[in-house]
Amino acid sequence: MNHGEATDVDRRWLMEAVELAKECPPSSTAYSVGAIIVDVDGHEVSRGYSRDVDIHVHAEESALSRVDSSLSGTTLYSTLEPCSFRKSRPTTCTELILRAGIPRVVIAWREPDLFVADCQGVELLHEHGVEVIELSDLASLAKSVGMPKGR
Repeated sequence: MNHGEATDVDRRWLMEAVELAKECPPSSTAYSVGAIIVDVDGHEVSRGYSRDVDIHVHAEESALSRVDSSLSGTTLYSTLEPCSFRKSRPTTCTELILRAGIPRVVIAWREPDLFVADCQGVELLHEHGVEVIELSDLASLAKSVGMPKGR
């Protein structure tokens, strides 16, 4: 589902997020995800990956927690669709993105029904005016890094 045009810059940053996901501590109960926030001029603002500061932190949550300035005009690159349901925290990554005012999100693949049935992250972002681009041709690469170990 694309709601805008992907650029070569989008591909480069999403590939960087895939590389970042390789830093995730292994887990059999969670995805390994990399997330990078980039400003309108193409400069990195922040980055995070799953479980980088504690066992429950998601990549988008981690990247957002490192920013204390306005995120208008930024793009968030995430290897996996932002969550729309969480058991480990009161606020989903989709809600955090909306609260931060990020206007554009680029992902590689949608969250499968492995842990949460029918993730609605992309739909919720789109409903709130966020441009969402899915680079599905990078999905297999992101999955090869991101699938829970032993699954």
